[in-house]
Amino acid sequence: MTTVPFGATTTAAEVAAGLDLTGKRAIVTGGGSGIGAETARVLAAAGAEVTATTRADLDLADPAGVDRFVRRWSGPLHILVNNAGVMATPETRTPEGRELQFATNHLGHFQLALGLHDALAAAEGARVVVVSSVGHVNGEVLFDDVDFARHPYDPWAAYSQSKTANILFAVEFDRRHKDDGVRATAVHPGAIRTELTRHMGADELQGLIDRINTERKPGEPAFGWKTVPQGAATSVWAGIVASADEVGGRYCEDCHVARLVNDPESRSGVRSYALDPDHAKALWAKSEEMVGERF
Repeated sequence: MTTVPFGATTTAAEVAAGLDLTGKRAIVTGGGSGIGAETARVLAAAGAEVTATTRADLDLADPAGVDRFVRRWSGPLHILVNNAGVMATPETRTPEGRELQFATNHLGHFQLALGLHDALAAAEGARVVVVSSVGHVNGEVLFDDVDFARHPYDPWAAYSQSKTANILFAVEFDRRHKDDGVRATAVHPGAIRTELTRHMGADELQGLIDRINTERKPGEPAFGWKTVPQGAATSVWAGIVASADEVGGRYCEDCHVARLVNDPESRSGVRSYALDPDHAKALWAKSEEMVGERF
């Protein structure tokens, strides 16, 4: 396993220092602001040709729009960072009837990555980085009702299942495509004040922080905000620095592979259900059914 001098306070620029990405091509979704913009900036500064998407040119909740984006792409793709996302939204359905958080955070990226598979394979050593969250510790994928058609809608339960889905997607994508030379990993960027929190009021946000710190386990560090450059670091590390065998099919945080933690009172590490290969296969089949395509 690679030993690195990086941690929670490392910035994306520090991770990429000294690297030459000339000739590499990257796509960063949600690249117009926040950690997506910083990820794109750092990759470009290292010499990569970067396409940073926004909702205006790639609405991940619109399957037809994802297809149009894929059709416009030509040539190899070395790095795909599935960064865009929404969090704790009011109950919202896409025109296809999908719950918005699952549709945006998982299904759109599922369709995008699989649509770009040939471009990734052509790069001979490509990486897919899926931005997940510690929020996955709050719940599994509701396979019997991912759209909350029968369960009462809860914005945090919907967010949690979408972030667990991000990890399961990385697990199954990596298993299916590592022989093609394409590896996938999921990452937790940390807590950063960005547009992701736009659906939360200041009191709600502070209440969440207070609860996390009150409930944290002895020995666990107190909750603290990361800066945007720090928040982009793990995506850059997993995408261009860490060895493929180290991070492939894994969940990473603070520029390291996260440890397995199943204590329900802990908010660190990764839960076993998010790495479960059977759950990952089931999610893949469910996702194919929902987007109406087989990959």
